[in-house]
Amino acid sequence: MPRQLGDLEDAVMTRVWQWNRPVTVREVLEDLQQERSIAYTTVMTVMDNLHQKGWVRREVDGRAYRYTAVSTRPAYAAALMNEAWSKSDNPAAALVAFFGMMSPEQRGSLEDAVRIVRVDRPEGDRPEPEGDRPEGDGPEEGGAEGGGTEAAPPEGSPGNGRPGERRDEGADGTAEAGR
Repeated sequence: MPRQLGDLEDAVMTRVWQWNRPVTVREVLEDLQQERSIAYTTVMTVMDNLHQKGWVRREVDGRAYRYTAVSTRPAYAAALMNEAWSKSDNPAAALVAFFGMMSPEQRGSLEDAVRIVRVDRPEGDRPEPEGDRPEGDGPEEGGAEGGGTEAAPPEGSPGNGRPGERRDEGADGTAEAGR
């Protein structure tokens, strides 16, 4: 799981992500110096640390290294959100609280993202809206809502999509539910 980047690490990674090309320590230094007084060796150390942590890859170019981001900022943000969410003892309540903190613009982005996910999911993987279930397809008798046995997720899918549930692959290649 990723940890949050420090302030200087974030300032460096912001440039690497924005420029979206291999960059040198000198390029990052010159851009950072427009905002703050900072030494070449400080930027070099931060970029080396980011390389050691797996945030950037580097290739030799003459006497210098060129650094490239391993992942994107959206992927980094998603990993941080997922890590925080996975630590909740009540993932649904955590999401409700998170959604309550969102600005109207953020809610619009969330709605856009949900539309994209719905378009990208194969038809058979889409859950049916509650009101559209045919008679007799509701929960069986027995569980918290009268629910009985759950159907297994489609083969090859990562899980059944319940918040907070993780599926680990066992030695025999079958998925085992876990938290």
